[in-house]
Amino acid sequence: MVRFPVPDWLRPYSYWVLLVLGTFTFQTAIAKPFYIPSESMMPVLQKGDRLIVTKYPYGYAYSSLSIHGSAVVPGRLFGGTPDRGDIVTVARRGDGVDMIKRVIGLPGDTIAVRHGQVILNGVPVPRAYAGHAMIPVDSNTPCDAPMVRPFRKPGPDGALYCQLPLYRETLPNGARYDTVDLGDTELPNGYISPGDNFAEIRVPAGHVFLMGDNRDQSADSRFSLADKGLGGPVPLETISGRAEFVTHSYDGDAAWWNPVSWVGNLRSNRAGTTLRPN
Repeated sequence: MVRFPVPDWLRPYSYWVLLVLGTFTFQTAIAKPFYIPSESMMPVLQKGDRLIVTKYPYGYAYSSLSIHGSAVVPGRLFGGTPDRGDIVTVARRGDGVDMIKRVIGLPGDTIAVRHGQVILNGVPVPRAYAGHAMIPVDSNTPCDAPMVRPFRKPGPDGALYCQLPLYRETLPNGARYDTVDLGDTELPNGYISPGDNFAEIRVPAGHVFLMGDNRDQSADSRFSLADKGLGGPVPLETISGRAEFVTHSYDGDAAWWNPVSWVGNLRSNRAGTTLRPN
């Protein structure tokens, strides 16, 4: 058996070095935890959710590294293309920020948005009104932005909920999921959603078109990099993994210095939530 000599100065730290390298390798090749920092994927994901992202479904690229920059490095190992409806993590070009969105358009598709409805290859994506979300108002989901505050209402139990209108979309492969859509015209508070109309484009080869489920509060492929969006269809090399399920979620009221509060501020109904489309 080949043995590699370890310098004497490194021996006291070898365990920690191996632990760091092992963690880095596992999070690059197998799976990585991910924290939801925004409301762009409501209702399926809420700010404060912790989830697992598997790294191998679409192969490996520079963006797969647990720590990566903003460069788009050509080439993928064992490359594959996501399915429509998959929730994926993506490294935004320009700054390398990891974002999470849903795959709507595949290479070669034409895609547009008209009055809030996705038009895929010239055919409107079927969607049906699915009632209202009942998302509890808390520190991570205050529901106090001007566009959504009118939907902050008490529920049957007297507690405040963010009761956002839901529409269930069904993609051509049968993937179904709920989206939040506040409307394609002027809302009661005077806000006009800029993403409800998007001129038709063709998704280039080696790219996919991503959108957030919270259609009026998501910076995605509909928006430019200057507007903190994804700048149109994204290269497959920037896709770093597939979201699988929520492990746990916090309401935002826990104090980092008080571990007892971490337990008391868990959202009890979020653990185990699957992130695969129906």
